[in-house]
Amino acid sequence: MTPDVSSGSDLTRRQWKMTLLASLGGGLEYYDFIVYGIFAKDIAAAFFPASDPVAALTLSLAVFAVGYLARPLGGLVLSHFGDRYGRKTVFVVTVFTMSACTLGMGLVPAYASWGVWATLLLVTLRFVQGLCIGGELPGAITFVVETASRRPGLACGIVFCLVNGGVLLAALVNLGLQSWLPPSAMAEYGWRIAFLFGGVVGLVSFVLRRSLEETPEFLRLQHRAARSPIGEVLRHHRGPVLLGIGIVALTAGFNGILFAHMPAYLIQVLKYPPREVALAMNVALFAMSASLLFASWFADRVPPRRLMQASALIILIGVIPTYGLLARGGANLFLVLPLLTMAVAGANGSFAYLLARLFPTRVRFSGVALSLNISFTLLSGLGPLAANALIGATGWAAAPGLIIAASALIGLVVASRLSDRPATLTEAVPASG
Repeated sequence: MTPDVSSGSDLTRRQWKMTLLASLGGGLEYYDFIVYGIFAKDIAAAFFPASDPVAALTLSLAVFAVGYLARPLGGLVLSHFGDRYGRKTVFVVTVFTMSACTLGMGLVPAYASWGVWATLLLVTLRFVQGLCIGGELPGAITFVVETASRRPGLACGIVFCLVNGGVLLAALVNLGLQSWLPPSAMAEYGWRIAFLFGGVVGLVSFVLRRSLEETPEFLRLQHRAARSPIGEVLRHHRGPVLLGIGIVALTAGFNGILFAHMPAYLIQVLKYPPREVALAMNVALFAMSASLLFASWFADRVPPRRLMQASALIILIGVIPTYGLLARGGANLFLVLPLLTMAVAGANGSFAYLLARLFPTRVRFSGVALSLNISFTLLSGLGPLAANALIGATGWAAAPGLIIAASALIGLVVASRLSDRPATLTEAVPASG
């Protein structure tokens, strides 16, 4: 075996490998997230009666929501096993199950062949997939901060850089299929190719993840594993959970609006050209990935809460004028959207590390999962609906900016309550049963 190479505070080869393997599932998660949204119309035609296209599309989006709402439950269950029996086992099981569900969604017969059973199977696969997703990102954060303890900020940044990579992969797969297949073939089977491809990529990730090693910190405290990790979190760490929800707020609110609301908002409400929107969103995603990776590198060198405060303040001051500029029409999307994503880099590059260091090793997975899933379900899940409701209630096209501004205010207040003192990630609390 080639020996690890390390210098000072750099990651060793083994730590780089473990960090990258742990990050693969997040990319797969967001690939599925975007692919389902891209092909929602085709999925609706395949699995719901075609007599009312609007109702069919609504039901298709409801199935998407089922997967989202399953995340908190999955986080609770999987984090229990992750804190009690180890991070590696949960990681391997979740990526395999997610991949099998993605493959299944590409293979399940249409409503015309199986009737309502096809629809029920689709709902079941989406629900199980949502359960696994609920433990995937919390598990990745927990794993990398315990494995790459010399550079936990950078390790967390790599996780979320690969999450963005999953979004880019979905966009590229869609572009390739749209260029290769005529519209009739896309509606009939093209969308299935995207799911089958995602499933195969996931199974490759499963094979690679089998070489993961358990984190040193879990092994050190394995004999003191909590019998009921989530119970211990709720008894002894309610304050950190609330802080954790606030730490995640800006990233959850911003990313929910960016990924799930911004494209349709620009095209349908503000009437920007669809092709321009698609290209500008990809440029913005590249800018987000690069800037958050730089910010996460910086989070190991300066107090990370300072990065969150900087992003929150910039967003709080600039997001309403930015939305006003977009709403007036004719804005340069290739400039405005990348700058907007770069403004939130400090929060995106620091929140995961800040969240992980709130909880001791024996209940870290559970604490991270509870905080992360509550914040993402409320702000990423409901944020786009709230943005549309604000536009309808006020008649103000720039109203979605208020959702992001509110998230930034929460992040600013919470960051001011955190300590600059470096966290002791290995700290443990006395066993409570």
